[in-house]
Amino acid sequence: MKKNELPKEVNDYMDEYIKTHTIKNMADMQEMMRNLFGPALQKMLDAEMESKLGYSKNKKNDTNNSRNGYYKERNINTTYGEIPVSIPRDRLGECKSDLLPPYAKSINGFEDKIISMYALGMTTNEIKDQIYELFGCNLSDDMISDITDKIMPEIQEWQKRRLDRVYPIVFIDATHFSVRSNGSVVKKAAYITLGISKEGNKEVLSITIGENESAKVWANILNDLKNRGVEDVLIMCADGLTGIKEAISAVYPKCEYQRCIVHQIRTSLKFVSYKDYKEMANDLKGVYQASTEEIGYEELLKLEEKWKGKYPHAINSWLNNWDSLSTFYKFSPEIRKVMYTTNAIESLNNRYKAVNKKRPVFPTDQALLKTLYLTTINVAKKWTGRIRGWDMIYNQLSIIYEGRI
Repeated sequence: MKKNELPKEVNDYMDEYIKTHTIKNMADMQEMMRNLFGPALQKMLDAEMESKLGYSKNKKNDTNNSRNGYYKERNINTTYGEIPVSIPRDRLGECKSDLLPPYAKSINGFEDKIISMYALGMTTNEIKDQIYELFGCNLSDDMISDITDKIMPEIQEWQKRRLDRVYPIVFIDATHFSVRSNGSVVKKAAYITLGISKEGNKEVLSITIGENESAKVWANILNDLKNRGVEDVLIMCADGLTGIKEAISAVYPKCEYQRCIVHQIRTSLKFVSYKDYKEMANDLKGVYQASTEEIGYEELLKLEEKWKGKYPHAINSWLNNWDSLSTFYKFSPEIRKVMYTTNAIESLNNRYKAVNKKRPVFPTDQALLKTLYLTTINVAKKWTGRIRGWDMIYNQLSIIYEGRI
């Protein structure tokens, strides 16, 4: 049979259908395909039972098993809408359908489409409307939840997977979301750890949903990384949460802590007036773009003399945290760029925030975790290349941290 050529019996059916029905639009075409798909699916189920039993219907057989009618008719969601089918049954209950497994409610990638919509941050009602528009069938909230819950075992395996022994650089950060809890809406933190592997590839190591951000929670998350095989981290970049440095030191004593420069700059400029913003932002560049720590600190003192009277909080946040802000000065510009621009985790957080805009409140922690996991998987598919200039960076880290990678 040639490509795109239909079997004679199918072609005859379609010719007859077109003669007796008016086909005006794609909805009419969808209805025709639905009417064709239903009987075809039923015939395939009957043929499958025949194959499993090893003999044709109404024929004698030498086995102690035989047909036993059909299970109660049920509706199956398909690409062509909702189709009623009857699953053949055998007396011994040994012949389970591979085409339509027990309790399955949909086939033909229908569930994948729902999960893809869920990953985009669509609400249950939005998914229901889209499915009705595309396939002409109504879904309940429970069915959508049941379908998306099927990825939970996959998430649990992902959360427990073994990790590399060493990660040269790890970023840790938290993004906050609104979640319903006991009849009210509360803020929950999604704790994200993102590692740069020895090969220079980006990898989300963990996603954890918890209460408000704290050093204690981060210590538990870092211990979980250790239990999953991460014996050493050379450099860890994080925001300036109280106690985070101590939490990192407790789990990875040799790890160097770099306070996130991007977050520090944002904090410094948060309350600066519009007329001073550009000038102060430019002055800050003299600090974090300095070639050495000594020059950077001199620039900071100049900044203090110029701006402390007007913006004391902005200057004090640099002076009080200089020990954790100045770590990156010991590294080359190539390594610094990876450390303080935090492009990888920033772009990931931007995707999370985009989902949050579409779905401002999540019904449960599990719903939030499912969405973040699916979003992460979609983002990670685009991480096909290594960090630019990684060979040079890796060689430098191998010298600085001799014997550790």
